[in-house]
Amino acid sequence: MPSDPNRPGVTLTREGTHFTVFSRHATHVDLCLYAPSDPSRETARIRMTRGESDLWQAFVPKARAGQLYGYRAHGPWMPGSALRYNPNKLLLDPYALAIVGKPDGSTGMLGTGGTTHFPGAFDNGAEALKSAVVDTYYNWRKDAPPRIPWQDTVLYELHVKGFTQNHPDVPKKLRGTYAGLAHPAVTSYLKKLGVTSLQLLPVHQHLDDQFLLEKGLTNYWGYNTIGFFAPHNEYASNADPTVQVREFKDMVKGLHAAGLEVILDVVYNHTAEGDERGPTLLFRGLDDRMYYRHTFDEHGSNYINITGCGNAVDSATPPTLRLILDSLRYWVTEMHVDGFRFDLAVTVARDHHDNYDANSQFLAAVAQDPVLSQVKLIAEPWDIFRMDSYQVGGFPEPWRELNGKYRDSVRRFWAGDEGSTAEFAKRICGSQDVFGWNQRPALSTINFLTSHDGFTLLDLVSYASKHNEANGEDNRDGDNANHSVSCGVEGPTQDPRVLNLRARLRRSLLATLMTSVGVPFINAGDERGRTQKGNNNAYCQDNELSWIDWSQCDEEMLDFTRRIIALRKSMANLRRTQFFSGQTDPATGIADVTWLEGDASLLCHEEWHDPKRSFFGALLDGQPPVLLLFNRGDLPQTFELPGTNATVWSLIFDTSLVTGFLPPDSRLIEGSVSFQIKASSIACLRLKRGPALANAHC
Repeated sequence: MPSDPNRPGVTLTREGTHFTVFSRHATHVDLCLYAPSDPSRETARIRMTRGESDLWQAFVPKARAGQLYGYRAHGPWMPGSALRYNPNKLLLDPYALAIVGKPDGSTGMLGTGGTTHFPGAFDNGAEALKSAVVDTYYNWRKDAPPRIPWQDTVLYELHVKGFTQNHPDVPKKLRGTYAGLAHPAVTSYLKKLGVTSLQLLPVHQHLDDQFLLEKGLTNYWGYNTIGFFAPHNEYASNADPTVQVREFKDMVKGLHAAGLEVILDVVYNHTAEGDERGPTLLFRGLDDRMYYRHTFDEHGSNYINITGCGNAVDSATPPTLRLILDSLRYWVTEMHVDGFRFDLAVTVARDHHDNYDANSQFLAAVAQDPVLSQVKLIAEPWDIFRMDSYQVGGFPEPWRELNGKYRDSVRRFWAGDEGSTAEFAKRICGSQDVFGWNQRPALSTINFLTSHDGFTLLDLVSYASKHNEANGEDNRDGDNANHSVSCGVEGPTQDPRVLNLRARLRRSLLATLMTSVGVPFINAGDERGRTQKGNNNAYCQDNELSWIDWSQCDEEMLDFTRRIIALRKSMANLRRTQFFSGQTDPATGIADVTWLEGDASLLCHEEWHDPKRSFFGALLDGQPPVLLLFNRGDLPQTFELPGTNATVWSLIFDTSLVTGFLPPDSRLIEGSVSFQIKASSIACLRLKRGPALANAHC
């Protein structure tokens, strides 16, 4: 690859290595080289040359892959003007492809002397993290990205380490690693489950918070990024930086071979440097003013904390926007990932006035990018502390959005909340009220019930309150509005009635997810009955509380999950790409959706808003038509099945049954007869023959 002085990062050539880093306000920048065999030993220090576009450059003859390096930036110490230069701190390359080391959170990483705001005098070069030069060559031959359409996508969120850390069929040395995730025992399980796309919790290099280390905990989830190009080194089975990058590529290639997409959960909204009391690792020391969002007033500058993490990356400045886009393209073109889920995406989509803007610099750049506009893009459509922080439905195409309204509405319905039925019906129909107003497609909504952030599915029906004592914050952390139920007993129980109700509710929740319009999203382990013992904020629990326990499994729930995913895949009317319109199909004589009362009459407007309403039917047109019956109440309800004496329905599944599913056509219901739907249940019937609807009216 030829040397390019206008390309930030590292370029390997036959003659040596070219280093380029951005800093607008530095007066000098030094490139520091360290010995790969002894990362604490500095072997050379080279004064870099400022080039165009504030890019500092240095060429090192004979420098090869494996070379460790960092930067020292000289300049003014003027915190009130958002300038915090401190040459005593070794800085990471924002474009580093691999990072070596694991800082212990000591004060040597801090850029200030405490409340005095004077530059820390301690030189941390020996102990600091080091960037590594990487040989990027890789043989991608025969790699075949699945390129799964949105309507066929089933997302499955997992943690690279936690998913295989206790897997008995993965070799011990590979457990918790990229290689472990691509092991045949894992891919076989995932394929049999039926999911199509793995959404990996953050794999960018991240840092553990000092306050967690002091409590013997770590930032397990990884939403504390310090390397936008580097795979997290602790998830690799090999210490060599180049081998680590290749192991990640091997993982992607192996998952692709199994037909699975790889979606990365990415954190471009903040970094692990935190506020002014945090460590100086990269952006703060290179150019605090250009990389972070600040407020400026008569008292000086302050970090804008709209992420809850102390800082917000300024994606509206040209160098930062370029870095984010370069990072995204790198993961697509060089690492072959299939898409991204953006943490606190509203922060990344803010303009230079710090306001959310659907036409912001970042969103406009992605929309026209020939690479990024073609991959899966998922927004977490909120941040915090601003009037415009909640933006569900506010992102432009081609974005999809995690639909928090879906999660809350479906939870409220199955928790038995009065007045929740009409809202529930909107959500299972694709949330047209949220996405349709600006011509967004029905598949804009990512429907989810649980995720890493909150209760597991089992805990959602086992705990009325959170139990986060293990986090060491006196149970103050975590969301209090969970819309969860305990089914009469808080936590574990041996009461068979409680256990049966919890199992039924889990089946009903999952069946709702798989029969809703939109893209379904499953939290890893929910299909097995995974519990976090009521902890709804296990971000710091790198232990058995968060890891998948492969020695325990609710086999009935696992079987139901496989079957309900397979059913969705087999029926086009459960994978709609358009919102319902109410239009009648001339071929079948029925509308694309018909809402039914228990006597098979049409469910009319005022009945939807009856606060006591707990049951209804939905007849979906298709080949063949399908009838869904919902009953969130505590008592069974009787439905008169639509049709005539010539109509025959076949019961597909009933979540009141332990197995959920019946053998095909094992229960045929002939004629216009009554069907009893049990409490807290969904039943699904397929039209076998005859008319599906006869003279239904309000």
